[in-house]
Amino acid sequence: MESTRLDRWLWAVRLTKTRPDAAAACRGGHVRVNDQPAKPATPVHPGDEVRARVNDATRIVEVVRVIQKRVGAADAATCFIDRTPAPPPEAAIPVARRERGAGRPTKRERRVLDAFRAGNV
Repeated sequence: MESTRLDRWLWAVRLTKTRPDAAAACRGGHVRVNDQPAKPATPVHPGDEVRARVNDATRIVEVVRVIQKRVGAADAATCFIDRTPAPPPEAAIPVARRERGAGRPTKRERRVLDAFRAGNV
């Protein structure tokens, strides 16, 4: 088996939850194969690079093995190499929070918050 449909492969390696979700992502322009827009029936071969925007995150994977049937998660992980860059680290900026149910801030508390936001504290 040298190739398979893109939507079937995305579903088989568990990048999408269902095959119709994979087909919809392809039709919506959220999937590219080797930097070319891909339709659901686009053939996928070993060595291809697949960029898929799934669940508001772009995954970049390289096809290692082509499968057509859905397999266990451990087996599916061996079918591609994940080349997705690591997400940027979360900013360590302190956030001013008020306790739930504390109501509106008083004039004094508002002045302290404004000074905190301006960086004067």
